[in-house]
Amino acid sequence: MLRFSQIDVFSAEPFRGNPVAVVHDADGVTDEEMRAFAHWTNLSETTFLLSPTDAAADYRLRIFTPGVELPFAGHPTIGSAHAWLEAGGVPKTEGELVQECGAGLVRLRRGERLAFAGPPFVRSGEVSQEDRERIVRALRIDQSQVVDLEWIDNGPGWVGVLMESADAVLALEPDWSAAEGMDIGVVGAYPEGSECAVEIRAFCPGMGIVEDPVTGSLNAGVAQWLAGDRLPASYVASQGTVLGRRGRVFIERDGDTVWVGGDARTSITGTVGIGE
Repeated sequence: MLRFSQIDVFSAEPFRGNPVAVVHDADGVTDEEMRAFAHWTNLSETTFLLSPTDAAADYRLRIFTPGVELPFAGHPTIGSAHAWLEAGGVPKTEGELVQECGAGLVRLRRGERLAFAGPPFVRSGEVSQEDRERIVRALRIDQSQVVDLEWIDNGPGWVGVLMESADAVLALEPDWSAAEGMDIGVVGAYPEGSECAVEIRAFCPGMGIVEDPVTGSLNAGVAQWLAGDRLPASYVASQGTVLGRRGRVFIERDGDTVWVGGDARTSITGTVGIGE
């Protein structure tokens, strides 16, 4: 039996964030067993903590949606780091952690809340006209409602859509048949003086998820794209409102590094039998 944790990430309120299932000490778990267990949990992500293969890392992480393995994802990174520390993990360097994953080494810092450094884009810049038309059809909006649209892919495959307001983002009712497997992140600003700077929604048919409640990788991509330009260098993003969640993602841009932070709390602990 392996230690198991379920962590609620990106909300200070119980059961209002995004849960991640974490299996500890998973070096003996096969790829097929990981995929099967992630499919069974039916959470947006399930992770497996393993021994690092890079001497600079504190631990290694594999991340699965119900359908695919991801090289990187944000809320699993924070949730799994929280679970690793709670289980007695001791980082090599005080005050920070280094996670090894498919995207390479990801740094985390420990302060009021855990925060990870957004990994570099693997794809960025202009979106083809054909893809733009597909995205607009999938979101059921007019081209005139799009303020900007760019690839902001830091591993999961995100394309970012900037709309004119948070209300416009909240009103979206996408057509999944038109999305054709694309993973679309949408952002719109709240009026100045609001509790949060933006509302974000993450539509992930390419990952086997209709809409992700709160998404660290997408928030990292949005901040790398917009923070310090169209958005402040530091701000709080709201996500999950339409789904009845109260996700809060804390962004801080320091030069070229974007730090993505959020609260994490353990909701479930126990053991799980995998491959028995």
